[in-house]
Amino acid sequence: MSLFPLHDLLAVVCGSLVGFSLALIGGGGSILSMPMLLYVVGVHDPHRAIGTSALAVAANAFANLIPHARVGHVRWRAAFTFAATGMVGAYMGSSLGKLVDGRHLLVLFALLMLAIAALMLRGRREHDGKGYPHRNMFSRLGAAGFGAGGLAGFFGIGGGFLIVPGLVFASGMAMIEAIGTSLFCVGAFGLTAALNYAAAGWVAWPMAWKFVAGGVAGGWLGSWAAEKLSAVRGVLSLLFAAVITAVALFMLAKSLLP
Repeated sequence: MSLFPLHDLLAVVCGSLVGFSLALIGGGGSILSMPMLLYVVGVHDPHRAIGTSALAVAANAFANLIPHARVGHVRWRAAFTFAATGMVGAYMGSSLGKLVDGRHLLVLFALLMLAIAALMLRGRREHDGKGYPHRNMFSRLGAAGFGAGGLAGFFGIGGGFLIVPGLVFASGMAMIEAIGTSLFCVGAFGLTAALNYAAAGWVAWPMAWKFVAGGVAGGWLGSWAAEKLSAVRGVLSLLFAAVITAVALFMLAKSLLP
């Protein structure tokens, strides 16, 4: 028997690809965690794939939070406010997700992937943070956090594509601060969903840690590549959106066709 089974190797490789894409283009990568666990690594139960993905997303987010915090790109008060209500939303969303039939859940997940691909094609507007802090910032952060956390918990994703614009809209912080702050929220939402799924036995713990290890290594490589390929990151985002679209269409075909 192999000392390192194929599915373990695939978990490390897929985690590396997710971590690499996250660091390289700044978002969207965690949306591929669940499909990779399901169709490549071989986690056959959609709920188990979502629970494992949520744990991997949380661990990678907290790991990548450290360099942003060191350079002052994390607005901690905003992060705690957004995360506090978001964790309630993530718990409710993940509880609802556990009740949904796995096949229906995959269809909804594929439709979400198509929406994310469209948002990635629109790109992000830069914000300089001169409007920070907005009036009624904390109530706005709480409302936005609850909504983003609910969606993240339901699908077992990081939700950065919602959290970053939510933080900017609610507080007026600069885009780079929103990206750094979002990592704390992604980690909190993912951990809440993972623990909820773990209570039902739907987290493959050993595989999750291999996925995380690959993601950390891929993230380091992606950070290095981002500096070298900054001039073509728009093209890379376009290509990545095309990949997400292709995977979503594949999931829809697998789920809807007999």
